[in-house]
Amino acid sequence: MTAGDSPGVGLTTAAARVIMGSGTEPVGRADQVAQRLGRAIRLGLILDGERLPSELQLSEQLGIANVTLREALATLREQGLVHTRRGRAGGTFVRAPLDADPGALPARLAALTTQDIRELADHRTAIATTVADLAAQRSLPDEVEDLRRQVDRLKAARTPSERRRADTQFTILLASAAQSSRLTTEAIRLLAELGDLLWLRLTDPEHHAAVRVRFRLVDAVGKRQCSRARDAAEQLIASDTRRLLELRLARYDEPEVIR
Repeated sequence: MTAGDSPGVGLTTAAARVIMGSGTEPVGRADQVAQRLGRAIRLGLILDGERLPSELQLSEQLGIANVTLREALATLREQGLVHTRRGRAGGTFVRAPLDADPGALPARLAALTTQDIRELADHRTAIATTVADLAAQRSLPDEVEDLRRQVDRLKAARTPSERRRADTQFTILLASAAQSSRLTTEAIRLLAELGDLLWLRLTDPEHHAAVRVRFRLVDAVGKRQCSRARDAAEQLIASDTRRLLELRLARYDEPEVIR
């Protein structure tokens, strides 16, 4: 996608949901807007090189004052997440964080203790299983089809960042099918905390297994099988957690056993 072809953040449903959050907390301050726009960029919901709508359009789409948006964009420029060009082909463009540093992800993993990983798993399991259960009760046929298409996208993804973006949008769509904006916000917050770590050094067989679990989850949601949907969601988190613990202990030799 070229900058000129970008549809803009206002037309990206997943990005808009992340930016606006649950709707329970007003987004009126520039730092709040910058934080949420930055999260959408880091999650890959607004693509690198994508041109944002004009300040007037974007402020209207987000329901905030133009001066607030201008301050938020200035903060994002300082953080290196957007840049502005002048002229006919100008505008404000996204500059997504680079994934090129080979030591960045291992360093992030090293900063987590095994207890951190387990506690994150407990939190993710509670959210994911509830979302799966509610989606099986409340989803619409079109939403189930969207979920299937998103798993197909994950299946075709090759890099950790491509997989993270596909899985993030899958998570948002699933939470949307559960009709819970609060759960959507919390699920995305947890994904943002883990980021590409979930896909670090994933082998092809492990990737295929991850895709199969998500297909089973979507199938259960489509058939209104709440228990089966919860089981698939729990299996998904358990697999992620097992991999992260194995990587953490094997690489950094922390003196702790996996129970």
